[in-house]
Amino acid sequence: MSMPKGKHIFGTVKVGERGQIVIPKEAREIFDIKSGDTLLVLGDKKKGIAIVKSDVMKDIALKILKGLGEDGE
Repeated sequence: MSMPKGKHIFGTVKVGERGQIVIPKEAREIFDIKSGDTLLVLGDKKKGIAIVKSDVMKDIALKILKGLGEDGE
C-alpha cells in the first residue's frame, strides 16, 4: 500500500533506559532536524505524541498573533 503524498511511516524506535529515542535518519533528513535543534513534544491522551521543531511552532504562533491583531486589537 502506498502512502499519500507527504505522509510517512518511518518504522519503530525503542525507548532507552533514560526515556530517550532515536529519530530515524530519513525523518531527520525530511524534516531538517540536526544535532542541537530544539524540539517541542506535544501530547493528547487519546491521539498520542507529536514531535515538532520549535521554530515551526514559533512561526505558527506568530501568524496566529498577527491575525488576532488585524481583526480585533
